[in-house]
Amino acid sequence: MRYIKINPNDNVAVALTDLRAGEAVCGTVLATDVPRGHKVLLEDMAAGSNVIKYGFPIGHLTRDASAGEMIDHSCIKTNLEGLLDYEYKPVPQVSLEAGEPRTFMGYRRSDGQVGIRNQIWIIPTVGCVNGICQTLAERFRQESGFDEVFAFPHNYGCSQLGGDHENTRTILADMVHHPNAGGVLVVSLGCENNQLEAFRAKVGEVDPGRVKMFVCQQVGDELEYGMQQLRAIYAVCSKDVREAVPASELRVGLKCGGSDGLSGITANPLLGVFSDALVAQGGTTVLTEVPEMFGAETILMNRCADRATFDETVALINDFKEYFMRNDQPVYENPSPGNKAGGISTLEEKSLGCTQKAGSSAVRGVLRYGERLSAKGLNLLSAPGNDLVASTALAASGCQMVLFTTGRGTPFGSFVPTMKISTNTPLALGKPSWIDFNAGVLAQDEAMPAVAARFADYVLKVASGEKVNNEKNGYHEIAIFKTGVTL
Repeated sequence: MRYIKINPNDNVAVALTDLRAGEAVCGTVLATDVPRGHKVLLEDMAAGSNVIKYGFPIGHLTRDASAGEMIDHSCIKTNLEGLLDYEYKPVPQVSLEAGEPRTFMGYRRSDGQVGIRNQIWIIPTVGCVNGICQTLAERFRQESGFDEVFAFPHNYGCSQLGGDHENTRTILADMVHHPNAGGVLVVSLGCENNQLEAFRAKVGEVDPGRVKMFVCQQVGDELEYGMQQLRAIYAVCSKDVREAVPASELRVGLKCGGSDGLSGITANPLLGVFSDALVAQGGTTVLTEVPEMFGAETILMNRCADRATFDETVALINDFKEYFMRNDQPVYENPSPGNKAGGISTLEEKSLGCTQKAGSSAVRGVLRYGERLSAKGLNLLSAPGNDLVASTALAASGCQMVLFTTGRGTPFGSFVPTMKISTNTPLALGKPSWIDFNAGVLAQDEAMPAVAARFADYVLKVASGEKVNNEKNGYHEIAIFKTGVTL
């Protein structure tokens, strides 16, 4: 298979491999070479006509174009503009087949959560103590031989106002409660805005044997004091063991980045199949990057389980549009240069591919930025499209891992396992130290059921302890959403 017409109503086909001028695509002879992931026009069309992909308009032509031409960002423009009024038009909810109950080996925590890792995290309340936290992590790894100790430096915790200050406190507090951490050491400087006692109150009840906090300005040798605390935490969490738990305890973030023209054909639909299967088992998936829902948001809105969830989804979308407008920025300034090079021409096209990660199940919950999961099933989360900010937000919501599809490739990892799924085989072959699973085989005639079954098995292996590449490479990072003034 060298090309695909995704929907019978489409007036473009997508190259699944590099095509050459003179080849026939759906009976249309190519006028030029067409790289993998790019679109071929299947009929003569006048300027202003809508280009249809996935069965939906993805923008309009800015000039006349002939059948056989490649259509890219140079000759297509978005149809999107401004705020919209939305009407709830619910579609019948899809009945999902649960199949045989699945399990994984996880760590059951005293608060009822289940972790898929048993790590010790060192969290700075303020960027001023980043170096201390990193030194503590390295020293404890060397002393104990326990490699699963990580510091998470960031730039914030002081000189922030209003929402930014609260975002920092909220994300860090979410991390303290995350089940992948068998223990947490919170390190404060002492003079920052994010005062430790106020932060301790925000965190709330914790297991004092597993979560410890101290102020560097109030102890003599902060490194020795920190090491004492880490030894005490390790004495507790090192006794934890994995046990079989049902897949219903799994909470998985869905994210894409460095997308290309195959994202909506291979990797994102694969995640959609997985999401539906996990939800059918009683598990939870979370879709975010709100700006990349623009243009496909009504599909999600009409899948909302009830009117209240629909209203929350409308607010999720319009609040983010208003955020762009408050900062005098174009709402629809997307896709990125890498997206365009990979064959994505407009935001509608990007969004229609992006939202396929959510499968077909009903939307059960809508989360504000920093809010933790409460509803099982498919949830929507408010966060930007930025890869590390969005992945951090997914993890902070309680997801034990993030499934990240990419057509261009990226090596980063958030503070939970961040599995990279390639949209195309050349990327998987070229970057084996980045890519964990190749969905590009779906463009090479492998059937979705077989690939989806293999992928689900792999996800459960990772949930049971098998490391993904960002963990093997030692890439563990956080990024906190910032919108306002820095003092």
